Amino acid sequence: MIDIPDALLATQSAYNGAAGRAFVAALPGLAAEFLERWGLRRDGAAMYGVCALVLPVVRAGDGRRAVLKLQPVDAETAGEPVALRLWGAAGAGAVRLLEHDPESGSMLLERLDGHRSLAGEPDPDRAVRVIAGLLAELTAVRPGAGAKGAGAGFGAAGAGYGAGLRGLGEAAARMLAAAPGVVTALVDEEERALVRDCAAAVREVAGEPGDRLLHWDLHFGNVLAREGGAGWVAIDPKPLVGDPGFELLPALVDRFDADAVGKRFDAMTGVLGLDRGRAAAWTLGRVLQNACWSAEGGARRLAPEQAEIARVVRGSV
Repeated sequence: MIDIPDALLATQSAYNGAAGRAFVAALPGLAAEFLERWGLRRDGAAMYGVCALVLPVVRAGDGRRAVLKLQPVDAETAGEPVALRLWGAAGAGAVRLLEHDPESGSMLLERLDGHRSLAGEPDPDRAVRVIAGLLAELTAVRPGAGAKGAGAGFGAAGAGYGAGLRGLGEAAARMLAAAPGVVTALVDEEERALVRDCAAAVREVAGEPGDRLLHWDLHFGNVLAREGGAGWVAIDPKPLVGDPGFELLPALVDRFDADAVGKRFDAMTGVLGLDRGRAAAWTLGRVLQNACWSAEGGARRLAPEQAEIARVVRGSV
């Protein structure tokens, strides 16, 4: 028997409505199918995130410890196995993909130490350096030769960089189109000016959105230790093809410290070897993207930490 966490049902209902509830209802059967198909036995209590159920397992054939990850196939998840294969082939610091079923989205992944994430690192400066090192490895990968330019955008089932890999050029176009509405929605004039500046910065770089494979969500909680403590590994990517400067914001927000924003930005741009001006523009773009999403949900003010990051980054170049 598999106990489905109430929190997973709640988030699936909130984000995906009837389809989310149907996915959760099908989880026991889906788990049983892949435990049998891939020769797995359960090896611990179920875990879960916003959209996925994760079962610790052992592979019967060779005794390898792994996890079975069950999640819906949608725009947020379709690119994950594509990116993990690319990073695995390059030896980059991402969780290893062992098996994948394209129809259901089910994945068998290497087992990591689920009790030791970078969120527990007592020194936030060290955590930021770990994030920077992982980003340097992950963003060194360029998806397949002969692919469409990153500015074209990619559908969840499209060609280009592979099924599910989206492009930053398309994301930038959407946020720029939405920016005037965000400005109108905000009630604070200083914040309205900040959003205008973010949009202006994105316009300057939107014509060259980049061609690197991005994680898009590399915060401290999405970095786990390998079992036995042999290094840190990125998990749960929301892959995007674009400029590495678009990757910096999560590590600026995590365990937010207004006095440390400039130092963290400098540390990451230094480790990644980024042009500071472009990195600043794409970081402001990330603030703009989040502001667009918040405004869609009815927010009338910017998140305070994001507004402060935008002020600091805007003034740093």
